[in-house]
Amino acid sequence: MPLVGTKKMFQMAYKNGYAIGAFNVNNMEITQGIVEAVAEEQAPLILQISKGAREYAKMSYLRGIIDVAVKENPGIPIVIHLDHGDTFELCKQCVDDGYTSVMVDASHEPYEDNIKLTRKVVEYAHSKGVVVEAELGQLGGIEEHVKGVDDVAAHLTDPNQAVDFIKRSGCDSLALAIGTSHGAYKFKAAPMLAFDVIEKIHKLMPGFPLVMHGSSSVLQEFKDLINKYGGKMPDAMGVPEEAITKASKMGVCKVNIDTDLRMALTAKIRQVFAEKPGEFDPRKYLGPGREAIKKMVKHKLHVLGCAGKAAECL
Repeated sequence: MPLVGTKKMFQMAYKNGYAIGAFNVNNMEITQGIVEAVAEEQAPLILQISKGAREYAKMSYLRGIIDVAVKENPGIPIVIHLDHGDTFELCKQCVDDGYTSVMVDASHEPYEDNIKLTRKVVEYAHSKGVVVEAELGQLGGIEEHVKGVDDVAAHLTDPNQAVDFIKRSGCDSLALAIGTSHGAYKFKAAPMLAFDVIEKIHKLMPGFPLVMHGSSSVLQEFKDLINKYGGKMPDAMGVPEEAITKASKMGVCKVNIDTDLRMALTAKIRQVFAEKPGEFDPRKYLGPGREAIKKMVKHKLHVLGCAGKAAECL
């Protein structure tokens, strides 16, 4: 089947209490690992492309890889989504390039300016049949071009403001600031996520899909491998998986995962280089990295609860 938008996915996810995994892609191996996992688990899929990924790999190459994945997996609904579009021009270009979903992130701007830019993107995207995700409140951490705030607790999404924002901007889904953070070093201690924010918006806007960014779990398996084979990530800490599962039953229909992909790939490459220091064939270290991604994504699909849900999202 052709690429799809998120509307049907989110309707089913909201109704049945699960979330769709939104995985960032930068090259062929990462994309293959993700797609092979969802194909085996029969899960719906959102492939995210960031501004940095576009600059690194070029959209023409990424689109070619994704087109092959779509052709080879006709029973899997697949979305191409822009992650953190920070200007109207970028969002417009992505719509014109064939994305089926875009995120406009003006969360760092004053409230009224956020609404204004989001509304402008919505009007253009909707005219082309493309859905729009927006963001209200600010996360912490750093991810590519996105730099978060230091005091995350002071920038949580206000539920009442969220209702006004959704109605005035016309966005199709909303990314919340509930205490999550970008990158591998999200927290210095066990996180206290603001589930009360999710719960209140869930009650005020029943049926409206919510999104969690900064939701990689920084899995111990990969952190240990990286540190064992020369890396230095002793203090890395992510979002507990039980928190992700809980959120998926409260109206969170999309969960962004990027750092866990990077860590899986890096961990396996480090392991190969340490165990086979003479290795110089990229296939011999990118291959194991791809398998690590596949295994990790399959695990995440069960955490999210979307394994086996592909057919109902078609």
